[in-house]
Amino acid sequence: MSNVLDELMWRGLVALSTDEDVLREALEKRLTVYCGFDPTAPSLHFGNLVQLIVLRHLQRAGHRVIGLVGGSTGLIGDPRPTSERVLKTKEQTAADVERIATQVRAVLGADTANPPVFVNNLDWTAPISALDFLRDYGKHFRVNQMIRKDAVAARLNSDEGISYTEFSYQILQALDYLHLWRDHGCTLQTGGQDQWGNLTAGVDLVRRVEGEQVHALTTPLLTDASGEKFGKSLGNSVWLDPAMTSPYAFYQYFLNIEDASVIKLLKVFTDRTRDEIDDLEQQVEHEPFKRTAQRTLAGDITTLVHGPDATAAVQAASQALFGKGDVFGLDASTFADATAELPGGDVAVGTSLVDALVATGLADSRNAARRTIGEGGASVNNVKISDPEAVLREVDFVHGHAALLKRGRRNLAAARLPRRS
Repeated sequence: MSNVLDELMWRGLVALSTDEDVLREALEKRLTVYCGFDPTAPSLHFGNLVQLIVLRHLQRAGHRVIGLVGGSTGLIGDPRPTSERVLKTKEQTAADVERIATQVRAVLGADTANPPVFVNNLDWTAPISALDFLRDYGKHFRVNQMIRKDAVAARLNSDEGISYTEFSYQILQALDYLHLWRDHGCTLQTGGQDQWGNLTAGVDLVRRVEGEQVHALTTPLLTDASGEKFGKSLGNSVWLDPAMTSPYAFYQYFLNIEDASVIKLLKVFTDRTRDEIDDLEQQVEHEPFKRTAQRTLAGDITTLVHGPDATAAVQAASQALFGKGDVFGLDASTFADATAELPGGDVAVGTSLVDALVATGLADSRNAARRTIGEGGASVNNVKISDPEAVLREVDFVHGHAALLKRGRRNLAAARLPRRS
């Protein structure tokens, strides 16, 4: 237990904390820690995974962890610096709570030797009347302090302003800490760096109401070498739900991480030891073309989120698309996910390969397509085709969906069967 804070720091998982010396001493004994996840979307995303990783490290060090899903705070919404959130219905929020709770359980529930506790803050918030909320909790908050919170201050200085609903969010989150201290003896809350104001509001509430010292710890915002925030893929968040970001797209996102950032992410998202990461760092420096570090990162994090079977499937798909693997050996779902992001076009059975190369954008003209085929630079489903008169047969469309066309080694496209109306 005593060295878990050092481990978190080495892995780049500590941005801010309350008194470090006091926290370090507290971590020498078994304590209870929680992190909250609001259902502002139907799924957790890449950034939320960082918090689950922190809880896993603390859980493995012997500490008791609580995964909180915000059934009540999700109805309000943590204020954003830019604009007011659109409130979801209670039914929508309840459905999202269930989805997110399942994801939290999947990551934390694997440790049966030190099982986590799962809670929903709607259970203790819903029974509180408006008068009790104001009298028992609101009186402990000072407005002059509340308006200093970054997101609140940004909104107050904008034309958008801020509603009392979102302004009260930090009181609700602080109430969670007080409740968990009372019912579970919780003395540490973790969260992202942008949550520091909400975390310290909880620390202050416990101190004001109970006279007890509790702790807070935040993780840094993860950015790439240019300062851009990680977790965005073509403008969309990288989600943990396979229906929102497929396991293949998830794996490919991490496989394509730049050399300058991969070691940092290996420390954060994997259980690799210092020696293993040092070795991978040497490989990045001396053999970057092998992308061993990226493949390790992508494999480990995909296994954590989606399981070993999904990882094996997407690795086989990656090999089939970019190597010489058997595309017919892929299951239909994985093949569809793997080809979804490829350029391509609708191509009917019986279309000539020449026309298919043009239709999918792999050749600018029929003459260029013929030259590519004649020079041995075209393949269908990883089988080289040298006959310029070749046509796409029904059996060439994998799972009745698409044929994988390739020009040279790295130019891929999907010749897709038109959808039937």
